Amino acid sequence: MSSHVRSLFWVRGLRAFGDGFVSLLLPLYLLELGLSPFEVGAITAGTLLGSGVLTLVVGLSAHRFRLRGLLLCATFLMTATGMGFAVVTNFWPLLLIAVVGTLNPSSGDVSVFLPLEQTALAHLAGERNRTALFARYSLVGALVGALGALAAGLPGVMVDTAGISLRSALQLMFGLYGAIGLVATAIYRTLPADFAAGTQTPAAPLKESKRVVYILAALFSLDAFGGGFIVQSMLALWLFEKFQLSIGLAATIFFWSGVLSAFSYLIAVRIASRFGLINTMVFTHLPASALLLIMPLMPSLPWVILLLLVRSALSQMDVPTRSSYVMAVVSPSERAAAASITSVPRSLASSISPLAAGYLLQVSSFGWPLFFAGILKIVYDLLLLGMFRAVRPPEEESGPNR
Repeated sequence: MSSHVRSLFWVRGLRAFGDGFVSLLLPLYLLELGLSPFEVGAITAGTLLGSGVLTLVVGLSAHRFRLRGLLLCATFLMTATGMGFAVVTNFWPLLLIAVVGTLNPSSGDVSVFLPLEQTALAHLAGERNRTALFARYSLVGALVGALGALAAGLPGVMVDTAGISLRSALQLMFGLYGAIGLVATAIYRTLPADFAAGTQTPAAPLKESKRVVYILAALFSLDAFGGGFIVQSMLALWLFEKFQLSIGLAATIFFWSGVLSAFSYLIAVRIASRFGLINTMVFTHLPASALLLIMPLMPSLPWVILLLLVRSALSQMDVPTRSSYVMAVVSPSERAAAASITSVPRSLASSISPLAAGYLLQVSSFGWPLFFAGILKIVYDLLLLGMFRAVRPPEEESGPNR
């Protein structure tokens, strides 16, 4: 890998580590502050809504600015977000910080970094290497994110060994998230000022690929709306509320969940090379969606954990393949806008459902958010297969993967 790609991977790993522990500690911290499950859902929704709007603005105007400058601005915002959550304890100020900040309540990447880093990776990779590079990018995020989830158990250790309160321990973890933003800033400052300059074109953000991108964005939004019911923060909240799960056990569960997701990315590359990107996206995602319908019906925590782990091994194979597919079906000059326009509606759509999930969990611990998520995701899988199975990226036109 080139030094520029390594820089992108380093920052992806650092951000994933922060996202890993923040997504688990966010509901616990907000409950510790005395907020209700509905208010937890509102703040979770705010993080996704704010990320979506900011990503849209950046994506549509990215061709006018240096990519390095935009990445540095994003890292500054990450630092401010962590420090804000570390010192603010009231609902409305926290909601404001959530909306304008970079906090990520999910196990995936939904922040403003995503379209910027995807654009850079697509620029640095050739057609034959693009899917593999995106898979490695996702692999780094998932593996280090799993370590971040494991680090979510640190507040419990601090309480037991240092004698500090749980609230103070949680605030220290949000301070660590802000510090990670500073390290990411230092790494991105090493990039040249004209980094990925080939992506900075004065052309309109979208032209000939507009129809395809908009349809994909609509389908991805449906998937994200379903996924918003089970973002990692809300899934952890369900486990906390229904099974009185300890933070240490939750950290262990989501660590192994992240590890399984990480290695599934490598498998996804092999499957995609044989069967195509769309087939890989659908036929791995569909059974994972069906598991969500079964999970609330399980009689005990061990069964729920088992299904969570099985789902983790399947549900994320569409992440690198989806990113690669979007970059493949648009022209190079449209990639920044395409990455943004297919990512932003996902954030906006997923920002609605955590609010509903918080309300559902406040009135019942059955697991209705998982059930609704499964139904919506199955509909998405079937629509994507029906509409895009025949739209192949260039590398599949002459290959054996029919």
